[in-house]
Amino acid sequence: MSELLIGSHVSFQKNEQLLGSVKEALRYNANCFMIYTGAPQNTSRQPVDKNLTLAAYELMKANNIKLANIVVHAPYIINLANGSDFAISFLKQEIQRCQLLGLDKIIIHPGSYVKLSKEEGINNIVNALNKIIKKEQKVFICLEVMAGKGTEIGASLQELKQIIDGVNYSEKLKICLDTCHLHDGGYNITNFDDILKEADELFGLSSLACIHINDSKNESGSHKDRHENLGFGDLGFENLLKIIYHPKLKEIPKILETPYITETENSKIRLYPPYKFEIAMIRAKKFNPNMKEEARTYY
Repeated sequence: MSELLIGSHVSFQKNEQLLGSVKEALRYNANCFMIYTGAPQNTSRQPVDKNLTLAAYELMKANNIKLANIVVHAPYIINLANGSDFAISFLKQEIQRCQLLGLDKIIIHPGSYVKLSKEEGINNIVNALNKIIKKEQKVFICLEVMAGKGTEIGASLQELKQIIDGVNYSEKLKICLDTCHLHDGGYNITNFDDILKEADELFGLSSLACIHINDSKNESGSHKDRHENLGFGDLGFENLLKIIYHPKLKEIPKILETPYITETENSKIRLYPPYKFEIAMIRAKKFNPNMKEEARTYY
């Protein structure tokens, strides 16, 4: 029986880059993880250091973390739906950075149409991907299902399928599911087999490359996209656990994007990563109502 693939978002700092990311993942007892190759809100990027990358590979090998189970997330500032040349150019650069790091999956939010019509936004995404994707590239672009906040595109699996159908090299596209996004977008998470059935009919389950595991602060169909720590939101720990351990998803990295735990003291806000403790709950298959307090105490 294959080991559960569970991890979280980890940092990618200029001093240690991928090596630092691996070290952080190991502190959380993770065996997969997700990175941004720089700050998700801006275009500032450090050159990829080959020596740090090779050192990361050695540490991964020693701890049985496979390159195939690491995913990159593109920065939020990339919006392919608005038709800008900047978004196309910057995503191309991010794909090149993935290649330098030896990573083959980059997740993108499809985009927001803002002042355009939804159809114009979808057409812009398709046109952008046709300019970006090369037949010979080894990096897969993973379209993430969204919560439908504002003018977001991709709030349904059908909309992602519409994009894929317009792309010339569609075999270079994969899908990233997100439990909070699905829930906030109106899908019934308690009937997750129905969601998988729809995904299988639209893309085939082999197209699923990553699943973001998040609870939600909102009711189903709220279209708000506000993540919550596992078991503390509207989805509930048991429902999420069924998804995490679903037999059809055992080969797919499950990545936590749950919020940092906050504490305010003397008007200063302190942040504590929850991932070590959430992963412990997942492996134990038991909800810990004291998880947040334990994380604060630990750090």
